[in-house]
Amino acid sequence: MCDQTFMAITFGPCDSCTKTSPLMNIYLKSEPINYCSFCVEMMACQALQSGESLASLRTESDVLKKKLEEERSKLHDVELHQVAEKVELVSALSIRTRRVLKGHGNKVLCMDWCKDKRRLVSSSQDGKVIVWDAYTLNKEHAVTMPCTWVMACAYAPSGCAVACGGLDNKCSVYPLSLDKNENLAAKKKSVAMHTNYLSGCSFTNSDMQLLTSSGDGTCALWDVESGQLLQSFHGHTADVLSLNLAPSETGNTFVSGGCDKKANVWDMRSGQNVQSFETHDSDINCVKYYPTGDAFASASDDGTCRLYDLRADREVAVYQKDSIIFGASSVDFSLSGRLLFAGYNDYTINVWDVLKGNRISILFGHENRVSSVKVSPDGTAFCSASWDTSLRIWA
Repeated sequence: MCDQTFMAITFGPCDSCTKTSPLMNIYLKSEPINYCSFCVEMMACQALQSGESLASLRTESDVLKKKLEEERSKLHDVELHQVAEKVELVSALSIRTRRVLKGHGNKVLCMDWCKDKRRLVSSSQDGKVIVWDAYTLNKEHAVTMPCTWVMACAYAPSGCAVACGGLDNKCSVYPLSLDKNENLAAKKKSVAMHTNYLSGCSFTNSDMQLLTSSGDGTCALWDVESGQLLQSFHGHTADVLSLNLAPSETGNTFVSGGCDKKANVWDMRSGQNVQSFETHDSDINCVKYYPTGDAFASASDDGTCRLYDLRADREVAVYQKDSIIFGASSVDFSLSGRLLFAGYNDYTINVWDVLKGNRISILFGHENRVSSVKVSPDGTAFCSASWDTSLRIWA
């Protein structure tokens, strides 16, 4: 019947019966209509054909899912680590903390690198967004948001702006300038508006478009200049926690992961969900494309990271250990794609060999949950953000 239903805290005339009552904002083929609860129930009943019920439709859906899994399993001929048996082992890594960035007063929830490979932006539960110089440790800009729990932040490709948002349900864009005394809050532009918290944001390959994910179960593409909604993506049945854009200049796809244990691949032009994967046992906290764009990794509260190949349309590797009993919060690939860095809720960062599936190293240093791990654009270092209020640069 519809892709997604939202409750709107508004009174008004129903588009169907015209009575003034609390309205539901419903999307039919991406077109919003406002119906009262009675008319929604009537419409749902009319959409059922004779002999159909919700139970029968659910059974039919389960049968189709089972058939799809059977077809996928027919192509499951060999494991990734078996193919990689003849590949040389990765030599011992000597990675350690080179910089510690301190300045937030509470949990650091998100961070992102600038394409100049030097600056980065971080957001925190203290309601602040800070732009750092990772070489000198200087704070170049600091913005105080109108709410705490700023759960998402992103650097614009040009390096001239940052986007951020959280429990205010909005995604705001702040232009950056060389004048460090300039009041950035006065130049703030509210671009995106969801009906629940903002969980993730990312600029596309230009400063003019912004992708967002939200606790309302949707993702959306926005025009930065006008704030216009360009495309909405409905398909998750619970909070969307993460998104990642395909690594290509003409990339028209992105992947999202959420509390429904699903990782969905979307076509930004049509708004359609083109591939879906559901093998995790708990919430998916983070998704990240492989550098070539042919696969992506996910991190979940079930304590595992998984690799999905888009060409094979299935999961090809699981990165786990019996000793890992805490959830994985964030993942990112090395520039070559051979290493997978994963942050965990037990304060550690594990480094995995993507091809062989074995753990190469464990990095210690944080004193609380690692919330975000991101490799620098030139691949020479990576940054981790943590609930211990600090960020660390590793190299």
